Amino acid sequence: MSQRTEVAIGSIRLSHPVMLASGTFGYGEEYLDLLDYSKIGAIVTKGITLEPREGNPPPRIVETAAGMLNSVGLQNPGVEAFIREKLPFFHEKGIPCIVNVAGSSVEENVQITKILDAEEDVAGIELNVSCPNVEKGGMAFGRSASLLREVVAEVRKATGKTLITKLTPNVTDIAEMAKVAVEAGSDALSLINTLVGMAIDIEGKKPVLGGTTGGLSGPAIKPVALRMVWEVCRNVEVPVVGMGGITTAADAIEFIIAGATAIAVGTATFYHPEAAATVSDGIVQYMSSHGVEDIHELIGSLRC
Repeated sequence: MSQRTEVAIGSIRLSHPVMLASGTFGYGEEYLDLLDYSKIGAIVTKGITLEPREGNPPPRIVETAAGMLNSVGLQNPGVEAFIREKLPFFHEKGIPCIVNVAGSSVEENVQITKILDAEEDVAGIELNVSCPNVEKGGMAFGRSASLLREVVAEVRKATGKTLITKLTPNVTDIAEMAKVAVEAGSDALSLINTLVGMAIDIEGKKPVLGGTTGGLSGPAIKPVALRMVWEVCRNVEVPVVGMGGITTAADAIEFIIAGATAIAVGTATFYHPEAAATVSDGIVQYMSSHGVEDIHELIGSLRC
């Protein structure tokens, strides 16, 4: 018996439910000799801004118990250079490319999206609503229901491609924010983004990270991510991409049982470049050993 692992996120068809998370896999080509790309459903790029960004001052990464803090600051070459220099790789490999859009205002998100909408090799947009809206005092779009509604609605008008809104966990009610994003036009949701954290150098009595605070990721956040994915999947009808501390196939299957249509591997890639492929293989092995013919039999199968 062969296992069927194909899933759909909006109009994007994935041969496997395993994706690579934004900010943890560069632009795909960096792992060319380290990973079997045939086992990957899609790659989500690093966050792309309108103009090039140098990012935050170092140090940018620090290890924590069961995870890591990062404060990279969206270093990227800008959307035009991305299209010219990075996008051709996805055409060559035939892997769906989902571009993480990280504008600092509603207008900038719309501009970036319009540019990407013209590119055939861009399969979809992942709207990063954890970025601060500089025109509204620096508040992250995803922490304000009104801002979230505005940015999703305007970006929705700018593209006919699949629109995935990446939700921040740094809110009081993740399910309500998910509903707002869907009502505003999002085809799918991805969650969770990193939790805000920090580390302090007790000798120098100063922050370890150059950006003072950073995003906590890795196994430490998995229980929180899993709970939020479960809550969101109970409250919306669109596909959900679950992420947050997934390092093994068992982790991924938990998210799928909780309701996620697909999952994304992130931090694990830093210390195990083949992590996503290993997770993909493990999902198939689990399906085979449990008599599951189609991945859809597992999605949302939680009993409680």
